[in-house]
Amino acid sequence: MKKSIEYTLNNINTIIPEIFDSLKTKVILFEGEMGSGKTTLMEAIASKHTKYLLLDCDDPFVRIQLENANTEELKQIILDYDITDPVSGSRNWTDVRQFNLMFETKLGSVSEGANSIYLRPETAQGIFVNYLNVQKTGRMKLPFGIAQIGKAFRNEIVARQFIFRMREFEQMEMQFFVKPGEEMKWYEHWKNTRMKWHKALGLGDDKYRFHDHDKLAHYANAAADIEFEFPFGFKELEGIHSRTDFDLSSHEKESGKKIRYYDNESKESYVPYVVETSIGLDRMFLAVLSAAYTEETIKKDDGSTDSRVVLRIPPQLAPVKAAILPLVRKDGLPEKAREIMNELKFDFNCQYDEKDSIGKRYRRHDAIGTPFCLTIDHQTLEDNTVTLRYRDSMKQDRVPVDKLSEIVDDLVSFKKLLRDLEMI
Repeated sequence: MKKSIEYTLNNINTIIPEIFDSLKTKVILFEGEMGSGKTTLMEAIASKHTKYLLLDCDDPFVRIQLENANTEELKQIILDYDITDPVSGSRNWTDVRQFNLMFETKLGSVSEGANSIYLRPETAQGIFVNYLNVQKTGRMKLPFGIAQIGKAFRNEIVARQFIFRMREFEQMEMQFFVKPGEEMKWYEHWKNTRMKWHKALGLGDDKYRFHDHDKLAHYANAAADIEFEFPFGFKELEGIHSRTDFDLSSHEKESGKKIRYYDNESKESYVPYVVETSIGLDRMFLAVLSAAYTEETIKKDDGSTDSRVVLRIPPQLAPVKAAILPLVRKDGLPEKAREIMNELKFDFNCQYDEKDSIGKRYRRHDAIGTPFCLTIDHQTLEDNTVTLRYRDSMKQDRVPVDKLSEIVDDLVSFKKLLRDLEMI
């Protein structure tokens, strides 16, 4: 498997498509997840107005009736089955209404001739419509992937749980194009590889779990979520889906343009199948932040206790990589510290801090997640070494100044994380 991992990593491309597409509404309406972009909604008239999606029903018999009913029939089905609001117990329901899951806007210089367009509800379609351009200009052979990061917009009925569910959010997606018949092999590959990547961040293996979908979207033949234990429970962090050839075939059909891949080995043309990995950047940030925040009690050498707030952000993700701390503001220590700062600042985001006692400065950088502190003391002037303090363990090592760049780079670089995954 190592060889195949090396191959796939070298075959991931990146693109930046527009937030709304020049193909107007057609690209958006092809969205597999959104369909026509509408769903049905009703509320219970009670002290708490709770909104419900009417197709969110576990009873298959009732669900079939709901899916095939118009808005008037939907209301009657609710009344016939005497369904009550589980929050308030009310049976007094509003009329059923259509709810648009996509944001609509107008494109045009004057309102009379403006076209209706929609902000994209996912970033994937920008990849699909550019797939053939990337494949031909990059001379890519299957399997290969296209990845991107960008904004997506969904008119959520209830945006909640801090930044977990928002109407405007950042998505990181990769669409991996494979030969038909090989999609399940690659689906399992990316499912396991993505889980390994998350666990390699060190937030805790027990905080992750798979949730395999029993109910699949019409475009998928396999789907699973990587769930993370947020403060409010296990919730979806990333989705891995085998989307078959639904998206590319739909674009080919509606555009009338062939977007098939010619396989030189088999001498045949076909529409590739797609395996997708999709993760919310905002959710990833929330996962890291909630797992990293720790309040702990420390036992000192004299038997007394102290407390500290520490943000255990993985060193690779920490915004500040190292703090440069002269022990005192005299005796030439600030000048030496500035010299070290000037050597490191071009490769790492470092902070210089000389205010307050060294203990207070350690606590300050623990609280913002700085993984390493470099203390310059009088011994530094004698033997050109500094004290390297580790945030998580508070362990201290003496290291030479001329090796600092190499040492810090090894500790904070993504190379180490990727080597652990055998990806490079």
